[in-house]
Amino acid sequence: MSTASTRRPVYSHSVEGFGTVTITPVDPAADSALIHGWVTEDRARFWGMLEAGRELVQEIYEDVDRRTTHHAFLAHRDGEPVALLQTYDCAEDRICECYEVRPGDVGVHLLVGPAKGAAERGFTAGLMTAFLAFLFSDPACRRVVAEPDARNEKAVALLERTGFVLGPEIELPEIDLPEVYLPAKRARLAFLNAPV
Repeated sequence: MSTASTRRPVYSHSVEGFGTVTITPVDPAADSALIHGWVTEDRARFWGMLEAGRELVQEIYEDVDRRTTHHAFLAHRDGEPVALLQTYDCAEDRICECYEVRPGDVGVHLLVGPAKGAAERGFTAGLMTAFLAFLFSDPACRRVVAEPDARNEKAVALLERTGFVLGPEIELPEIDLPEVYLPAKRARLAFLNAPV
């Protein structure tokens, strides 16, 4: 399923043997059906939106879209949507209550879309290559910080394979505001410094 977004890509990266990954800001209205389909699959249970309706998904990404500290992107490989990438300023997120934030820390969330057909060896590695190139293309990004659900062994293993250094488990606090609700979450910190 392709999206009807009229937003322009902000980054494109060719990965040898994988294809070209293009990163485009999420258009909440145009992309909510696609994202809803992804986040409500059982394999996305750690994303925390299994019971969300399409309208709620659109509202959540409209809220993200209004912020200057949090961003959501769709990644396409050779024109096909394959992943949802979210970034945030760690100093402006609930994670700042759980570790000592450094200047240049950029937080990330990644949801890989459902596979079409058989699983493809090296698929997530190809995506991670493009995502990290995108993140570190910003000279202000000195370190990428991930905080997957501590029970998500696949995500933690992917981060380790990609070169992240695992940190401690933390308890992200609940956020209950009129515009956003996030339950408390047991997470595993992981860090990757910018290449020198």
